[in-house]
Amino acid sequence: MKRSLGFLFVVAGAVLGLDLVTKRLAVEHLAGRPPVEILGPLVRLTYTLNSGVAFGLGAGRRFPYYLFSIAAVVVILALVLRQRVHAGPRRLALALIMGGALGNLVDRLRSGLVVDFIEIGWGRWHWPVFNVADSAVTIGVVMFALAWTAHGHDAAPQAADAGPESALAARTVVPAEMPLDESDTRAFGSGRERG
Repeated sequence: MKRSLGFLFVVAGAVLGLDLVTKRLAVEHLAGRPPVEILGPLVRLTYTLNSGVAFGLGAGRRFPYYLFSIAAVVVILALVLRQRVHAGPRRLALALIMGGALGNLVDRLRSGLVVDFIEIGWGRWHWPVFNVADSAVTIGVVMFALAWTAHGHDAAPQAADAGPESALAARTVVPAEMPLDESDTRAFGSGRERG
């Protein structure tokens, strides 16, 4: 569990640090200035303040959105402390989500507004302006969903790793006192066939 917590804190801390540094740079160099093109009109740095959730959703509504960030951090910590997440990609996904949630939480607690500065668009199509924290949360959610569907649930990971016979044994419970009838011996093979 210590390794899981250490991994979670290292990755989440790195995301949080990168988010805070880039937001500070955005405030210092982009606030009150026209957008800066990075890849022509495709990627631009545009300073905005967001009162909503990720990508400007819910902006302008008076709602304590910081509660979402706190809830996300609490749920992730509970999952890791209870050792409910065993796969590496899922741990990484949760760490990214936690780091992003913390990054936007810091902004909300400071001023109630989140600094956004990354704009992607072409022509009349423009994605809502976002930040590093939003990116980390989005990537983490997608990663977690893909890992969940690709590997199934985390139940009995040792049995799955030990091979098909161990996995079958982990799922099959037969009390020692319970005698097998003829249908059971036909299904599983008799003792003579095994020996």
